[in-house]
Parts: sequence; C-alpha cells; structure tokens
Amino acid sequence: MLNIATRAARNAGDIILRASEHVAHIHVDNKEQHDFVTEIDRQAEQEIISIIKGAYPDHAILAEESGQHEGNDYTWIIDPLDGTTNFLHGFPHYAVSIALKYKERLEVGVIYLPLTNELFTATRGEGAMLNNRRIRVSKQSSLTGALIGTGFPFKAQQQKYLDAYLDMFKAVCVNTSGIRRTGSAAIDLAYLAMGRLDAFWEVDLKSWDMAAGVLLVKEAGGVATDLSFNEHYLESGHIIAGNLKMHQLMYKLLEPHVAHNMK
Repeated sequence: MLNIATRAARNAGDIILRASEHVAHIHVDNKEQHDFVTEIDRQAEQEIISIIKGAYPDHAILAEESGQHEGNDYTWIIDPLDGTTNFLHGFPHYAVSIALKYKERLEVGVIYLPLTNELFTATRGEGAMLNNRRIRVSKQSSLTGALIGTGFPFKAQQQKYLDAYLDMFKAVCVNTSGIRRTGSAAIDLAYLAMGRLDAFWEVDLKSWDMAAGVLLVKEAGGVATDLSFNEHYLESGHIIAGNLKMHQLMYKLLEPHVAHNMK
C-alpha cells in the first residue's frame, strides 16, 4: 500500500512539475473566496485515483476536488496539490499528500515535494522516513528558541475564527523565536516530523490537508491533538502538534484563547 501511495504521489508530482513551467497558461477556477483550483489539481488527482483504483478497486476515496468515492473500510485521503496559491505564484512550497485510513486508524502517509524531490513516508508502527532515511521530531523542550509553523484562517468561512486565532498568534509570537507559514499544512507537518519546525498549530483544516502529515509526526515520535486535547483533529480541523514537551507547552499557550466554537 505504501508503494502504491508513493507511485501515485510521484506521478502526480511529475504532472505538477511539468505544469510549473507554464503557470501563466493554466486555467484557474474560484471554489470560493481566496480558494483556487486549477486543471493541474484535477489532473494530478485523477492520476492518483487511477493508480489507487487500479490496485485496490474496492477501496473508498476522499479527495479534495472530486469528493467522496464509496468503497469498503479502507479510505484513501488525497490532496493532489496542497499549496495551489503558492503554485500559481511560483512560490516553491507545494506538495502532494496521500494517506490511507482503515476504519478510524491512519495506516499510511506520503507527502511528496516535487520541486525538491523530497519524499516523506510513514507506515503505522514502522516509523517515518525522508527519502528512505529515518526522521524524528526535534528535541526542543522550551518555547524560547522554538520555531513554530502555522497557517492563517484566510478563507471566507474561516473568518469566524480570526479573532481567536490572532490572539493565539500573538501569544506564540511573543513567547517563541519565530513563526513560519509555508502555505501548505502538509509541508508544515512534514517539516515538523523531521525537526525543521518544533511545533505546529492551525485551525479549520480539512482532513486531506493533514491526514498524511499527522501520521508522519506520530511515527516520528510526535504528538497531535485538537484544541480540546483530544484526537478529533480530522473531524474538527483544529490541530496542535509537536514533540511531547512542545505539544504540552503549545497547548498551555493556546488554550486560553480557544473560542467556544472551536471546542
């Protein structure tokens, strides 16, 4: 299953990489305010689905662009191009994200960055890898000196969280050495899994934004919860992640600013 996910991610990455050379000619649609989809998103997703269905025709699929495809207890969770806005601007942070869930348990996760040829992989119980080299979360144990990843609630339906998020942002900003926003939650979580970031939080993500990344973080020795300290992040869309100590510190920092509608 990991091999199939890897092949699908690499093939989709090839489509994206070729298209990156002529971005100006790519057709773009507005899904909603500040949320874009391109023909490349759709082509990459179709390639991924074709490979998965060729190997596992009975498996279910949840894909960002085409939605739910019914099947058995195995569900592939697909974001064919996480960071579409970056891609359209030539900003070099975008990725393919593919996860496999059996019932409610994540089993396989793959995040592929076509521009850097970085392939992050994880299988439940077998650890996390970057290009076949084992990776671990950082050993950072204090907020001082920590580098934190996040994503801004910029879409129209996320505006209800903006005030609470800005309070969280302020709390993190004054207590850590820096905050980074790559424009791709999949990349942020992959970076967290290998220690480029020390912690990560974001609100109102979709399951395809973080399913593969969460498994990477956990298999790299990290922890992930929602804003209520439960493991319902795929349902709520809210997430805090890091090594055990950093997760605890981030939770204490963020929890006073969590709005009622985030719980």
